Amino acid sequence: MDRAVQGWVPELLLRGEQGANPCPGPDAALEAGAAADAKRGDDGSEQRMARLARAIEQEIIPRLMLAHRLAHECPQAPAVDSELINLRDVEEFAKLVLSRDEDLPLACVEAIRARGVSIERIYLDLLAPTARYLGHLWNEDLCDFTEVTVGLGRLQQVLRELSPAFGQSVEHPARGRRVLLLPSPGEQHTFGLVMVAEFFRRAGWDVAGGAWESELDADELVSSEWFDVVGFSLGSETHLDALRDCIRSVRDRARNREVGIMVGGPMFIAHPEFVVSVGADALATDGRHAPILAEQLIAQRTQRC
Repeated sequence: MDRAVQGWVPELLLRGEQGANPCPGPDAALEAGAAADAKRGDDGSEQRMARLARAIEQEIIPRLMLAHRLAHECPQAPAVDSELINLRDVEEFAKLVLSRDEDLPLACVEAIRARGVSIERIYLDLLAPTARYLGHLWNEDLCDFTEVTVGLGRLQQVLRELSPAFGQSVEHPARGRRVLLLPSPGEQHTFGLVMVAEFFRRAGWDVAGGAWESELDADELVSSEWFDVVGFSLGSETHLDALRDCIRSVRDRARNREVGIMVGGPMFIAHPEFVVSVGADALATDGRHAPILAEQLIAQRTQRC
């Protein structure tokens, strides 16, 4: 029997009548069967067999199938952190994310973690590249908008499940740092912003805004509250002009007259020259470096003062 399944079957067999789908162990089944036959005859035996069949159909078989699928479909991520999760791994994981089984991506990630891969590496080398790959599939008309949206939603579900373990330790004191993170005006796919927020929180920052706050008025926020840095994500060149206008307005109205402006997303990574054209101060290429870059922006502005 597959090792991944060995821990499941005994648990199911030992649940007894308290479980949702009871499946007694072999000895218990024989003893219970003999007693029931003496009292109820063949009808009781048929009922027990029916319950057993339902337990096998509803619990054991799905778990066996999941274990089999994980063994064959889950990317065989390296067991040591120094090795890389490659493009093929990303493409295979994207297939799981786009599959009909919404539980499979998280089960796969847990299997990867069990092989010794850190959550940070899963964030940076698997989840973020998978999000970009989904965007590529959409741009090439290989997936429609609904499929990509569902896929990104599943990536966010995985991120939420990993978040408590990722944020267990704060790397350094918060020191009162505040960052406002928002999608660029008009943006809809914002998975990268969710991940950046995770890294800022882990670094001890107070994070406002977020991926689902596209309706928030950046002008109103920065004029009423103090932020050390404001970050925007951009995925499409279509919204470049709108972001330029937004950044200009944020600088004009911010309570912090030296507020730092960061940008990120696939559009800026492909065209770093757009960073200057929209009026931003810096480009964050991934979530891990975003808090470090934000600290550098604050230090530079403090030195000028």
